[in-house]
Amino acid sequence: MTEAAPKDGSGSPKDAIGGKGPAKLWQIALALTIGAIGGYIFLQLRLPLAWMMGAMVFTTAAAIAGVPIRMAMKLRTTFLAILGVMLGSAFRPDIIDQLGQWIVSAVGIVAYVSLAGWLVYLYYRRFSGYDQATAYFAASPGGLSEMIMMGTAMGGDERIISLTHGARILLVVLTVPLFFRYFLGYEPPPRGVTGISILDMPYYDLMLLGLCAVIGAFLAKLARLPASLLVGPMLCSAAIHLAGLTSHAPPFELVTVAQVVIGSAIGCRFAGTKVALVRRTVGVTMISTAILLAVTLIFSVGLHLLTDLPTLDIVLAFSPGGLAEMSLVALAVGGDTAFVSSHHILRIIVVVLLAPLVFRLFVRRSALLTKPGQADD
Repeated sequence: MTEAAPKDGSGSPKDAIGGKGPAKLWQIALALTIGAIGGYIFLQLRLPLAWMMGAMVFTTAAAIAGVPIRMAMKLRTTFLAILGVMLGSAFRPDIIDQLGQWIVSAVGIVAYVSLAGWLVYLYYRRFSGYDQATAYFAASPGGLSEMIMMGTAMGGDERIISLTHGARILLVVLTVPLFFRYFLGYEPPPRGVTGISILDMPYYDLMLLGLCAVIGAFLAKLARLPASLLVGPMLCSAAIHLAGLTSHAPPFELVTVAQVVIGSAIGCRFAGTKVALVRRTVGVTMISTAILLAVTLIFSVGLHLLTDLPTLDIVLAFSPGGLAEMSLVALAVGGDTAFVSSHHILRIIVVVLLAPLVFRLFVRRSALLTKPGQADD
């Protein structure tokens, strides 16, 4: 996702997630402590994606209960870059042979975004009482930060848009891994994360991966790519892995910390928000998320029949969670992380490019229908 922080109200300023004003060090430390405890408990329960899900659940509960937790955007983006490098390590030379099949599923993403967004928009308008701008930008299946900014500029309710997208990510990340765990027999690894230790990694590979994180993020931000701090390092890492310069992924210790930070950041989105608003928004979002996941399953089965791609990978690629979060889910359950992350990037690009254009068409059509005397004809 990836999905960045909202800017105020239920949201946050640019340098922090949750509450109002800049995040204090003790608030960040408290959030990470609660997140780490939650991750450890989930790990002992042998739940999938334990470190991220545990951190997410515990910090969400703490935020709604009024605990003053916050997350620094810079800390989250640092670990997004590390996650990007790890996702890039999934791009192997043999992946080129699969690109023909990916074209069909890529077209499917465009159709999925259009259909799923339209269905959820209708639900918000007819059953939730949201105004046109709020319903439209809350219904977009991706691009959290962009949808908040665009929706607010178009007159939507920033609090509802930001909480809706935050709740969507929360619900999807909770639902999908548990589905794989209890219905498909997935068994999480004992420590929750696979990979080698930082102590065992050659210095050359560690330095090369570190350069990918820094240079990739810089170049992607310069090029104004969506989710630049994750996509840039991923593309840079993919390039060196495809070239055969290294075969290593970031060490499991960094991946574990990344999961705690990203999971805690999701929970911190609910800090400083009235319980009544959170309860109502989450209740509405549960139904819209169910709609999105139902459309995901329909597309997944159809595309599997068309392309013979694994249904598991298609479900993860189409699930309406965040880019970072769903990529971690793919990594945790043994999915094709290159396939999943690539499709989520495409989803974000489609949403960000099409959302403002389609909304303007909506507004023009509404204006034509409500001209004086038009309704009486």
